[in-house]
Order: sequence, then structure tokens, then C-alpha cells
Amino acid sequence: MTPHPGTATEKDVTDLDDRGGPLCELIDGTLVEKTMGFYESWLALRISHFISSFLERHKLGIVTGPDGFLRLFPSQVRAPDVTFIRHNRLPGGRVPRDPIPALAPTLAVEVLSPSNTKREMHRKLYDYFAAGAELVWYIDPDSQSAAVYTAPDQCTELGPDGVLSGGNVLPGFELPLRRLFSETEGEIKKPSP
Repeated sequence: MTPHPGTATEKDVTDLDDRGGPLCELIDGTLVEKTMGFYESWLALRISHFISSFLERHKLGIVTGPDGFLRLFPSQVRAPDVTFIRHNRLPGGRVPRDPIPALAPTLAVEVLSPSNTKREMHRKLYDYFAAGAELVWYIDPDSQSAAVYTAPDQCTELGPDGVLSGGNVLPGFELPLRRLFSETEGEIKKPSP
């Protein structure tokens, strides 16, 4: 309970991160722990890898991971599991050195964990789009599916045979969900429940 809910600042976020504490977002002055399991982390890194590989060929912007903090609004710091930011959104076209830059993701990706609530994910969705996001992907490891949002109220559901598309955000990018969830490309197997 330190700092007390409603009184936390960006400095508390970075201090906690510097001390190796849990990864926390700042929501209305309250530190909220961002939990991610091993399997979810593996998926997030795979998505980041596929986007990074695409960006090597198409110089459109940068990609960051789950500790890439973004100040969306005052007292609102989010850290999507994967973030793509177009070059034209970067100040001076350069990667900011500020530990929490005031940037909106062009694409925000969240890999759902068992601890995520519908209310929490709805709030994140609203925050991303209110800040200027153009595309949000929610990846569900349990059903090997995805929800693709182009606005908070515009969603396309993709089943296991679906293909994530970069649309206007990452033109030409496609990632079949079967490939994302393929365990033959990695040595890690998700344990059966």
C-alpha cells in the first residue's frame, strides 16, 4: 500500500522497476501490477520477433516489449506486452531516452493472462484508443484466438485458423495464428491443465 492508491507517480513506477520489483502500470495515481506468465511472455516475444523481422524489411517504426512504458495521459502509464510505434510519432524521428515517454502506441498488443478481468481489458482498450492507437490486438492463449480492434467498439474475432493483419498500421504484415502458437518452432510446451 505504499504509495497509497491515488498518490503514486511516474517516479514510483520507475523506482519500482529500477529495484527489480514487479512491473506496474500507473492508473489514476495507483500502481497496478502487470502480471504475465511464462507462456504468455513467450508468446509476446514471438509476436515482437515477427513484427521486428517485418520492420527490418519495411522501415516503418519501432517495436518495444512489456517494460516499454508509455505515458498516455497524466497519471496514466501503460506498458503493452508488445508495442509498435510509427517513426512519425517519435519525437524528432528518434527513439526517446525518457524512461516513460509521452507516446501513444500505433499498435498495442496484449497477451491475455488468467488474472486479466474483462473490466481491466476494456479500460486498457479505451485508454489506448483515447491516446491515439490505431490498432489493438488481444491474444488469447487458451483458445489460440485473437480479438482485433480498430476502435473500442469495432472488433473482429479470429479463431485458430485466423491471420493477424497489420492493416493500414503495418501494411503487408500477416501472422497466421497457427504459426504464432506453433510449438514446433520453439522448444517450449504449454502444460496440459
